This record gives sequence, structure tokens and C-alpha cells, in this order.
Amino acid sequence: MIIKIYKSFNEKNFNFKILQRFVTRLVEVGKFETPKQQAKYKDGQLFMHKIFGYRGVILFPWVAKVYDHNALLSDDIPLIRNLTKRSGNEQHGIATTFYQVLIDQRDCPYIRAQPESVTFLGSKNDISLYAIPGLDYVHHEDILPYISNDSQPIQHELFEKFLRPTNGVPAFEGSSTLQMWHEKNHKWLEISDVHRETTENIRVTVAPFYMGSRVCQVVQQSTGYWWRYTIRLENLGNESVQLRERHWRIFSFSGTLETVRGRGVVGQEPLLSPANPAFQYSSHVSLQSPSGQMWGTYRMEKSDGTIFEVRIPPFALESKEDENN
Repeated sequence: MIIKIYKSFNEKNFNFKILQRFVTRLVEVGKFETPKQQAKYKDGQLFMHKIFGYRGVILFPWVAKVYDHNALLSDDIPLIRNLTKRSGNEQHGIATTFYQVLIDQRDCPYIRAQPESVTFLGSKNDISLYAIPGLDYVHHEDILPYISNDSQPIQHELFEKFLRPTNGVPAFEGSSTLQMWHEKNHKWLEISDVHRETTENIRVTVAPFYMGSRVCQVVQQSTGYWWRYTIRLENLGNESVQLRERHWRIFSFSGTLETVRGRGVVGQEPLLSPANPAFQYSSHVSLQSPSGQMWGTYRMEKSDGTIFEVRIPPFALESKEDENN
């Protein structure tokens, strides 16, 4: 199957006559391959995202444990439910392959997901915040592989640094720069636990990432631990719903419990419809303790005005200071 995408020629301040001359055409970008059911994709594999439709290229795989909280304990106390996993009862976690990928920057304005950016603080003595835009984590089942004859099929500033052409299949492979970058930043990039929960056909998937800690140079002690978390909301039903509010509970193992409420998420109130059923975003949280828990709810509104709450599955915030030391 040949992949074609729409390309538009945009004009600023156009009137109706110019609108009539507005041109849309199809551009061939490649040919689909048969998706793999079990075997992992190699670095350099081109793909289209099954849910968000953007073009991308695989950098390397991760194996994460996916916890379906609908299948876990029916206890209504989220903290106790998650502590069960922390105590070593992990039989419900299913090892699943995810991929670190580069997103084609041409597609970022048109997808219902933030152009993902991996952020981290680096070493304890480094006060800088590092951000690498255009990275995402993609579930194996969301990969639609394709091939292309284009010498640079993905437009991203890191494409030529991280990948090099080959004569094999796929047509690109990871470079030594990619390998060194992976090894150096492994602890900030790793996806280890993924949590899912479905309420009234709305599935919420959360993946937390440790970013690092800030250090007070005077006393040489950590003054805060930071995490990034990525959330995908998916409407599995046939009725449109809109996210109106969020309600978070953030527990620190130093003994504090914080409540956070607000309108929408990241300044938006996304509509999840059958035509556009998914939305993804990232945010950050900090604790004074090296570990904690988060859980909460989204308040959703149906097309008839009915309000209902969707549970956000509880997930652990774990630092990696022991690894750093």
C-alpha cells in the first residue's frame, strides 16, 4: 500500500478568491510493510503512528511492565492498591515493548499530542535543565512500518546525528553517536512502568520518568526531586466527551499529601470524539522526598451535559539516586 499525505499551500490573510485557489495535493512518502506481531523492530525503522498519524523513526526499544489497574485489586484506596505492587507482588505487570522514536517535525502541528520533549536535570552538580524536543515513546502495537526511497525521510535535527544509511532493511541504523547518547542518558530516558485504567470507555495511560534532583551548593543536599509524566487519554466508545477538570493527589514519603485542582490539562480542554479519540500530553511534578505516589481523576462532560469522573491510575514516583551514587 502506498502512503500518501496531504500537503497544503498556506497563504496569510487570504480572502475568498485566494481561498478558491487554495491547493491541496497528495504526496507519496513510502509503502507500508506488514506490521510485526512479536519480533521487535530494528533501529532505523520508519513508521507511522497508528493513533496520532505522525511519521517517525525508531531509535531503540525499551521493555516496560504495563499494569492494568482494572485487573488489579478492586480496593478503592489507590495508595494501598499501588503499595501492593511496590511490596513485590508484580504478577499483574505484563512485559511490553515500547520504542524511543524521533517525530517528523513537519507533522507536529497536526497531531493531537504535544510534540514530546524529553527533559532532565542531569547530574546533581549540574543546575541546567536539558530538553530534547521531538522524542516520543511508542507502544509496539502502534507502529505501522513503512519503507521510503527518500535519503532523509524524517525531518528532525538529530536524524543525521543518530542514524546512518545502510544497504540493508531497514535503510538506516543507529550511529555510534546514538549509542553513546543512549548509554549516557539511560537513567533519564528509561521507561520502566506504565499504568492503565479504564472508566466508562475512557482509558488513561500514564508513564512516569525520573528527571533528577536539585542540589543546594551550600549544604550539598538535594532540595527537590523531579519527575516528568506522560498521559494518554483514549475514548474507546462511540460518544464524544470533553475533559473539563483535573484533580490530583500527590503523596510524598516524607509524609505530605497535596491536592491539586484545575481546569483542563496543559491549558486545553480536549474533546475526545470517535473521529479524534486520543490526546496525549506531558507535565512535571517535584517532591522533597526521593519517592512518592500520584493518583487522581478527570472530570469529563458528555455531549448531553452529563458529568462523570474518570480515574487516573495510581503510579509510583521513584528516584534513581542509588544508581547515580
